[in-house]
Amino acid sequence: MKHILRYFYSLLLLLSFSGFSQEKKAADTIAPPVKSDRYGLRLGIDLHRLTRSFYDDGFRALEIVGDYRLTKKFYAAAELGNVDYTVNDAQLNFTTKGNYLKVGFDYNAYDNWLDMENMIYVGFRYGFASFSQNLNSYKTYESSGYFDEVTVYPDTKYSGLTAHWIEVVGGLKAEVFDNIYIGFSFRLNNLLTDKKPVDFDNLYIPGFNRTYSGKFGVGFNYTVSYFIPLYKKQGVPKEKK
Repeated sequence: MKHILRYFYSLLLLLSFSGFSQEKKAADTIAPPVKSDRYGLRLGIDLHRLTRSFYDDGFRALEIVGDYRLTKKFYAAAELGNVDYTVNDAQLNFTTKGNYLKVGFDYNAYDNWLDMENMIYVGFRYGFASFSQNLNSYKTYESSGYFDEVTVYPDTKYSGLTAHWIEVVGGLKAEVFDNIYIGFSFRLNNLLTDKKPVDFDNLYIPGFNRTYSGKFGVGFNYTVSYFIPLYKKQGVPKEKK
């Protein structure tokens, strides 16, 4: 009887150990959860240009922004805008009207965790503008001091003007609500070529902004956008060490 009980206890112990080993092997073979990345189109508007149109009487502009996710890190990006801007400087007053388009890409350098889809990015744009300049008035310069400055009102319009430039972009986009993003970007511009009016200059180019120091300019935008998810793609699972 004693040998039978010993045999029975040994069999139970063996079965228990075998079951534990199988459970451990099964647990080891279970792959870690794989995150699914969303791909789609994000469309928005530049709040800086929109709000400035309300408090600056000489400025009317609208810019639509968008990006499309190509890979885990790269996004195709574009901006489309329209500007009607009257500049009143000390010596001259002119109005610029026209449209512009910028196309390029963004690279997201931020590693999101959990279900976050935020961006800290750098990018590149190629810009093109078609516009007109209207010289409203200018003041003659008198250096002798004997005569007062005279304001001339030529009201001359120069149409069919164009400009091409490149931009280096840096910015961020953060999801504040479901599929709603707030973003900010800063741009350094380099003018490649532009068609200038006769006896005048392109002091302001739509999309490029003011032309400071010759061919260089700066710009920024502050955007709100909505993400339209189109499909999901599973990421590559990490190997368990």
